[in-house]
Amino acid sequence: MGQAASGGDPRESALGLALYHPLASFLAGLRFLTILPVSWLSHTDGRFFKASLLWFPVIGGVIGLLTAVTVSLFSPLLPASLQAALGLVLLASISGCLHLDGLADSCDGLLSSRPRKRALEIMRDSHAGVMGVIALFFVLLGKYAALSSMPQNEIVSVLFLMPVAGRVAIILMMATLPYAREGDGLGRLFYSNESRRVALMGLFFFLIITAVFFSLPTTLITFFTVLVTVALFSLWCHRKLGGATGDTLGAVCELTELSVAVTLCVISGFH
Repeated sequence: MGQAASGGDPRESALGLALYHPLASFLAGLRFLTILPVSWLSHTDGRFFKASLLWFPVIGGVIGLLTAVTVSLFSPLLPASLQAALGLVLLASISGCLHLDGLADSCDGLLSSRPRKRALEIMRDSHAGVMGVIALFFVLLGKYAALSSMPQNEIVSVLFLMPVAGRVAIILMMATLPYAREGDGLGRLFYSNESRRVALMGLFFFLIITAVFFSLPTTLITFFTVLVTVALFSLWCHRKLGGATGDTLGAVCELTELSVAVTLCVISGFH
């Protein structure tokens, strides 16, 4: 039950803090998810990490907007392949490669044959293993192939949508799985008992944003793609680790960006 239901101040719940202190909670999430140099109210971040989860899809939109605008400025000069490469560099750079690092660490643990406890230890190792490097290569290759294969007039729209979908996937996974590690961890900073309500809001936001750029059938297919990607990866993490970690949350972001890019590339081929 939420804090409000247990007699606490509803303004101090995760959603309450997000709604009553939108700027502080938004900036807490922005500083965590990006390298954008915004220091205002940074001293309050510890209070607002859980509340910032509500703004993850919006922050994904900020990342996508910066990427899309930059690529569109160079689009008259660049072929589709270089637009795709530039877009991927920007998506990774603005987020500080945070989620790519999570993907590499997750695959090192998930693809090992070790039991749960050892797999979690492997994921905490800061050194990238072979499985992690291979995963990074194939995910980035898949994104590049999908983006560079679609019509040039759609690349910018897809680059905007990808990080939104990825951040929605993070909150969906948090709503689906418990935190897998005992004690404190980076991912635990954002867990609250309102994750499912936040996930529903994030899905609604994603539907609206997708519908702005694409037709209703494409929107519904893309929405289904996000759900399936999160469901399958969450099932794998549940069986292997017993839940989610900060690394797997980063991994699901990257995998969802890939699946959305591939789906929209395939759909564009039928137009």
